[in-house]
Amino acid sequence: MKTIIGASLPNIPWEEKPANYNEPMWRYSKNPVIGWNPTESIARVYNSAVLPHEGQFIGVFRADHKNGRANIHFGRSKDGINFDIDDHVIPWVDREGNPFPVSYAYDPRFVKIDDIFYVIWCDDMHGASIGMGYTTDLKNWVRLPNPLMPFNRNGVLFPRKINGMYKLLSRPSDSGHTPFGDIFISESPDLIYWGNHKWVMGKGGKGWWQGVKIGSGPVPIETTEGWLMFYHGVSTTCNGFVYSLGAVILDIDEPSKVKYRCGNYLLTPQEPYEVAGFVPNVIFPCQNIYDAETGRIAIYYGAADTYTAIAFCQVDEVIAYIKKHHEEV
Repeated sequence: MKTIIGASLPNIPWEEKPANYNEPMWRYSKNPVIGWNPTESIARVYNSAVLPHEGQFIGVFRADHKNGRANIHFGRSKDGINFDIDDHVIPWVDREGNPFPVSYAYDPRFVKIDDIFYVIWCDDMHGASIGMGYTTDLKNWVRLPNPLMPFNRNGVLFPRKINGMYKLLSRPSDSGHTPFGDIFISESPDLIYWGNHKWVMGKGGKGWWQGVKIGSGPVPIETTEGWLMFYHGVSTTCNGFVYSLGAVILDIDEPSKVKYRCGNYLLTPQEPYEVAGFVPNVIFPCQNIYDAETGRIAIYYGAADTYTAIAFCQVDEVIAYIKKHHEEV
């Protein structure tokens, strides 16, 4: 019986685990996959999201421009590793077709529900907030009303309705470099009106790696054990924040309930492209893709607010690791 409930993706980007490596998650040996100055107007691409599409791959990319301002660009790839990113920003319109550009936008997530591609990002609504939009053809991009009030970040939409409702994870925050934060969940019948807000999980635990704040990461993966969700946890050192990658399993029918939460991180900054960059010591996961047939998972993450990198894991192995190191927080 397959653990992941979803589609097969035989051409998933993949690299086998290195010999004599005992951890449940490992990095692509040719990281980073996107480096400095990928287009004329873009300085850095990171904290971005990729999806399979028609035998190839598409993505929405956080692009920090050479004037220092962030926005979202669209891109394509034949293999999920080498990307051709548009030099222009996504041209958003409102629901009546009028231009509706963003002031700034960053850290997008990307999910396909039925035949519609949805983008969720950090937006500017008189401060940090969550933006949401969609496209049906990858050409016309429609912005929806902001789903939640500011200040908020790390919006993640579940890949299907649960009990007839869309579900959105978020992390209420301030409008700066938030020194706090837990994960909450909200629901909507139509992606316009949101409510029934519930607390999902908080910072902390016996370890220090997630002691300051946490935030939801890639779109949760539906499995026979529940929703597998990777997230980021943040600690504070004498040299500033450190962002690591952790994992949790949420109840399949009531995802505000945590079934298993791993007390250990799965990745923490250690490679040169993670510990040195525009913002050092950052691993920030924004997207995962999977092959349900083999249980392979590829995770796209931002490294040091400078690079895009990929990590790999196998679903049964990572779930077993989460259960083994489960702790109540």
